[in-house]
Amino acid sequence: MRGAELVTASVLMLLGGVVLFDAVRLGFGWGPDGPRSGFFPFWLALIMVVTCAVIFAQAALGGRTKSFVSREQLGPVLKVLWPATAAVALMHFIGLYVTSALYMGFYMRWVGRHSWVMVVVIALGVSVGSFLVFEKWFLVPMPKGPLEQWLGY
Repeated sequence: MRGAELVTASVLMLLGGVVLFDAVRLGFGWGPDGPRSGFFPFWLALIMVVTCAVIFAQAALGGRTKSFVSREQLGPVLKVLWPATAAVALMHFIGLYVTSALYMGFYMRWVGRHSWVMVVVIALGVSVGSFLVFEKWFLVPMPKGPLEQWLGY
């Protein structure tokens, strides 16, 4: 367990360092019109690096650690991980809105055991609602797939 903590903390500190470096390049101070582009990434990365350094030190000094998840708890964790991973992979090919409807519907049916009517209504309703909010009201383009292109968006 200690080895996993040391490796994980090291990798996350390295990633945090990359973010810190780029945030400094972008400028992390306060400009005349508010925070500069690197302000929030800088502080979030700094918090991450410091937290990971504490975890690394605790693991290196042999502090008593408790496992994040037991073997019995791993199943429910994977029930969240695998569908989310599949959704991220699908988003590139079929777009955000279709992916979110499929993910939500699958998850509601598989984990929540909701009725098919409720699954379809909620999954489609949230996806259509998200489309209206982002694409129509806020005018923020989100990743789209073939369905949205076929509909003219």
